[in-house]
Amino acid sequence: MTKKERIASFLWQHVLLLISLFIMTLGVAVCVRSMLGSSVISTLPYVFETAGKKGMGVPQLTIGQYTYIMNGILVLGQIAVLRRKFEPVQLFQLLVGFVFGSLIDFNMLLTQWLVPTTLVWKSVSQLVGCTILGLGIALEVRCGSVTMPGEGFPVAISVVTGIEFPKVKIMVDTMLVVLAVVFCYVFFGAWQWYIVGIGTLFAMIYVGIVVRTVGKHLSWFDHLLAYQPGFRRYVYGLARFLYKGYSKLKR
Repeated sequence: MTKKERIASFLWQHVLLLISLFIMTLGVAVCVRSMLGSSVISTLPYVFETAGKKGMGVPQLTIGQYTYIMNGILVLGQIAVLRRKFEPVQLFQLLVGFVFGSLIDFNMLLTQWLVPTTLVWKSVSQLVGCTILGLGIALEVRCGSVTMPGEGFPVAISVVTGIEFPKVKIMVDTMLVVLAVVFCYVFFGAWQWYIVGIGTLFAMIYVGIVVRTVGKHLSWFDHLLAYQPGFRRYVYGLARFLYKGYSKLKR
């Protein structure tokens, strides 16, 4: 493969990664809107975002911004755990985490219209959100790029301790949920069920099932991922498309 082809392949891989992150964060946003409990990755940021809005002495940041801060802490945790074994390329997780947080905020804006008021519609929203999230995670993992900090930290612990990754992942996810509950009491003096609720427990179980199920049917995505786009073809095609559109407007 030539240098240009390697660059094109790398860019294509990360275009698909960006699409996967968009799908993931759309799922996160829909889970938050369900009011039955957000997905695991957003429980702690959601608590801090709510506390900021209510003037509880923390910065008034968005869920996405607090998610980025949390991802940064998880990367620091990897460095502390792995030490010399930590590969500098894994710092790319900070960029991926920033994009992930930004897309959460973007999708929160896109889903402003979603305000379920009955238990049935809240449950439907939670189910749809978790399904979308699971699909996004399956695609993100298939992209084969740098892992998300939420997965990178359990991987680091697994490498050092020898404990199987799935078990460590469950422990880390549980820790995040427990911390979210603790901070609910710190800030509000009570458990906030719309932040950490039955929907959160459902997400912890159901999202994994979706990821495993979808993962068995992604051969089409593997073919798409293996596609090697040519710069000239894209530039020519885009130029022709824009020219046709411009010609129509002039008419």
